[in-house]
Amino acid sequence: MTNALIYLIVMVAVAAVVFLLAALVFGRGEELAPLPPGASPTRLPADDITAEHVRELKFQQVFRGYKMSEVDWVLQRLATEVETLRERVRELESSSDRA
Repeated sequence: MTNALIYLIVMVAVAAVVFLLAALVFGRGEELAPLPPGASPTRLPADDITAEHVRELKFQQVFRGYKMSEVDWVLQRLATEVETLRERVRELESSSDRA
């Protein structure tokens, strides 16, 4: 009985050492390094936002989802872009009605 207990303790110790060595060598399994504090992966061009830009959006993840300030910023930018495009459509429609 004592020998079995000693073998069990040795196996647990060896498994713990192997796990710690693997964790030190391979890290947490992330593909990319984490972003520095305050950095954001959210990027949009200054003008002419396209559907592809929206599809490529990435938000910084926080404890309960995405960083709210980044999502608010993107929504504001997209709302401005939609307003600009709708105003341009109105101008073009009114100029075509006059012609």
